[in-house]
Amino acid sequence: MDFQLIHFRDADKIIEQKAMVSDVAMTMEYVFTALQGSLYRKELLRLALDEMGWRVSGCLNVIAGRRYQYKGFKHGVAIDGHFSAYEYILEGLMRLQVGYDKGNIEAGILMLTAKRSEKSPYGDTVSMVKEDVDSLYPTISMPVSICLFDLGEPDLPE
Repeated sequence: MDFQLIHFRDADKIIEQKAMVSDVAMTMEYVFTALQGSLYRKELLRLALDEMGWRVSGCLNVIAGRRYQYKGFKHGVAIDGHFSAYEYILEGLMRLQVGYDKGNIEAGILMLTAKRSEKSPYGDTVSMVKEDVDSLYPTISMPVSICLFDLGEPDLPE
């Protein structure tokens, strides 16, 4: 698995209504290609989203007047994510939910690592994501797509 996009609460229909299906797919493919095996992912992610047009809008702020920002925003859809730990799911969903509740976004895309400890008793990551998002309802009630990435180990310089 390179990456897998899982939709909740009709997020896929919102993306389709906005004619963004291919845009989202190409963006996730480009993010995967840019970050696979890389060590310094933060700046590469910012550059990839900028090149795909997700950072041109002035609506990156989660809360007006604060420094909290989404990774990207386009046509009412915000992107957030973190590739170091799956557990970012809670913070990422909460950040997106704030924008949804304030009427700033119509749907969110959360990018996460699919990698977890081999000792994890929770089964595969896709099943865990589905269970986590379902169990967070009604606190997290927005349409959201979660993209799980398997970026591999960073290529360390010798």
